[in-house]
Amino acid sequence: MIAGHKTSVSLEDAFWEGLKEVAGKRHTSLSDLVATIDSERQHGNLSSAIRLFVLDFHRNQSSEAEERRNGPREMKGDTARAYS
Repeated sequence: MIAGHKTSVSLEDAFWEGLKEVAGKRHTSLSDLVATIDSERQHGNLSSAIRLFVLDFHRNQSSEAEERRNGPREMKGDTARAYS
């Protein structure tokens, strides 16, 4: 149920597992997380929005873990000069 209506979403098992992991880390229910993704999506269908959400979550987590290990990445171009 999303926003009071039944819906059907087809996802690969890996994305379901990733979505459940995110819900657990955010201490929210799977249906509440899917409702949030649904309400914030800009375009595309819900299945695609969920896949992109899970991918983005894990990319951000990976980047944060890398920064903790190695420190912030250096910026390139004009921005890099501001930090030099």
